Amino acid sequence: MPSALMWASFIIIFGGMIYAKSIINPILMALFISIICAKPIKYLQNKKVPQSLAILIVFITLTSVFIGFGEIIANSVSSFSQNAAEYEKSLEDFGTTMITFVNDLGFNLSVDKVEDALQPSRVMTLTAGILGELGGFMGNGITIFFLSLFLLFELDEIDIKSKAILKNSTQSFEYFTIIGKSIRDYLSIKTLTSLMTGVLIWLALLFIGVDYAILWALIAFLLNFIPNVGSIIAAVPAVMFALIQLGLPGALGTTIVFVVVNLLIGNVVEPKLMGKGMGLSTFIVFISLMFWGFVLGTVGMFLSVPLTMAIKIMLQQNPRTKWIAIVLGTERDALEEINNNK
Repeated sequence: MPSALMWASFIIIFGGMIYAKSIINPILMALFISIICAKPIKYLQNKKVPQSLAILIVFITLTSVFIGFGEIIANSVSSFSQNAAEYEKSLEDFGTTMITFVNDLGFNLSVDKVEDALQPSRVMTLTAGILGELGGFMGNGITIFFLSLFLLFELDEIDIKSKAILKNSTQSFEYFTIIGKSIRDYLSIKTLTSLMTGVLIWLALLFIGVDYAILWALIAFLLNFIPNVGSIIAAVPAVMFALIQLGLPGALGTTIVFVVVNLLIGNVVEPKLMGKGMGLSTFIVFISLMFWGFVLGTVGMFLSVPLTMAIKIMLQQNPRTKWIAIVLGTERDALEEINNNK
């Protein structure tokens, strides 16, 4: 295929994905949920649990987790509304102290403008916006639920059909197995490290005395799936709220907690668990975050790494596109390719 035609094909495909993302997003979410759920279901089946019962057990567990998330969010928002007057008083006291300090240095800050900017409700509005974005991609919850369910019920059929297709063919689709394993390993490890991030932040904020620590920990857990920028976004509402409730020392302590926890998990724990890593360069991870976010919105940001990993593995199979896979990969991948060609 000529190079120009190949790139034109890519543009048409991704343009179509942008146009049809309302259909593609639920399918992608269902596919990735199925990949995650497949392993525990297979484990239960190996323990002589019937397939239908195994799927039911896994789905009830998954549903319970989402219901629990919803309860945490609802209770936190309700409690915040009840204590809004108290937080407003704390913020007014902090604002007065800050204005006095700054004006003593020779500046002339307007009290009205500062008080208008520092509103406790703004923190919950920001938090609600973040949670709204996170919940937005699950807006087709029923559709995703049934798509995942049907996919899982047909796991054995997919294996049989692929064998039938390849019966008289010299072609191999073994790389689909590699894609599935790579995505499953990545999402499993990411879930574990995100959970560790959430628990550590929850315990640390409880120690500092920040209210709704479980809510800020939940946001940190969810946004940790977004590479590079997720942890930064998660820290913003928590630090702002700590400033309202506890003043500058509380905000500083909360900032330190988020920085230390994310450095520990992101630079020490996660690399050890990932082993060889995601097979993607750091620069490509960031570019893929922007690209898939543009193409598919919030779903694309969450699934940017798995999607790019899948594309890289497929590109490796064709000698004419293998160079793109090398560009997407790490230095280690490039060195292995050089050594293999010697």
